[in-house]
Amino acid sequence: MFIEQGINKNNDFWKYILGSIIIIGAATLGQIPLSLAFLNESLKTNKIPTNANEVLKSLDSNLSLFLMMLSFVFGFIGLILVVKYFHKQSLLEITTSRKKVDWGRIIFSFTLWTLFTIVSTIVIYYMNPGTLVWNFKPVPFALLFIIATVLIPIQTSTEEYVFRGYLMQGFANLSLNKWFPLLMTSVIFGSMHILNPEVDKIGYWVLVYYIGTGLFLGILTLMDEGLELALGFHAANNLITALLVTSDWTAIQTNSLFKDTSTPGGMWEIFIPVFIIFPILLFIFSKKYQWTNWKEKLTGKISL
Repeated sequence: MFIEQGINKNNDFWKYILGSIIIIGAATLGQIPLSLAFLNESLKTNKIPTNANEVLKSLDSNLSLFLMMLSFVFGFIGLILVVKYFHKQSLLEITTSRKKVDWGRIIFSFTLWTLFTIVSTIVIYYMNPGTLVWNFKPVPFALLFIIATVLIPIQTSTEEYVFRGYLMQGFANLSLNKWFPLLMTSVIFGSMHILNPEVDKIGYWVLVYYIGTGLFLGILTLMDEGLELALGFHAANNLITALLVTSDWTAIQTNSLFKDTSTPGGMWEIFIPVFIIFPILLFIFSKKYQWTNWKEKLTGKISL
């Protein structure tokens, strides 16, 4: 069983706290090139950004994306070292309960959400032609495609391994049940997005979407006994969105195919994914992979 693979009498919770600090420290080290680039740009223009949006706009978007993603490369390396040398676990143990990673699951989840994202974008484009503006520029988009394809999956995988793998098992060690790790990792994951520019534009209601997404990914992980479906979904969500649509008020701004010129703030954009689309996806996954015993897998107790 996936979450039980981290249960160990010698794996006290303080180790997960210290391990998390090490991972955060590694990610912070990876932010140094981005900070230096922002500082250099500020010195050249003699203008200091006053908010996250201005910081993101102060650099070329491809360069900004590349430097932002470097932090996750360092964070992922830190995670691997912590898991291997501090917790004496293999990376496979915080990936899946299966004997090896099921790439078919990752590809299916990635493809499903990619198709949904593309189709919904096309529908929005034709239903509201003034909302999405064609933004394609061959050379910047080509650079974006290379950077995004290589680095965004590392970013999303790092987040999944930290929240749905490492911390999920860590909170299981603390609580010896499944509902507490599911709830805590979802709330922490959502709260990590509180400084995103979207919060300034939409308000704290947007955290419902982020926490709801964390809950959805956590349910995927517990019901499927591994990270594969969550890894595929998260990679598709961030990568395809980065390639398809950008705007002036999102956390990651790119040289994408379209630019969203609409005014953010519609509650349906927050609640429809969480309360309608995600449950439909759970239904699809449950039928394909024949999930059963939902109550036990999501709320059951764990025995040492």
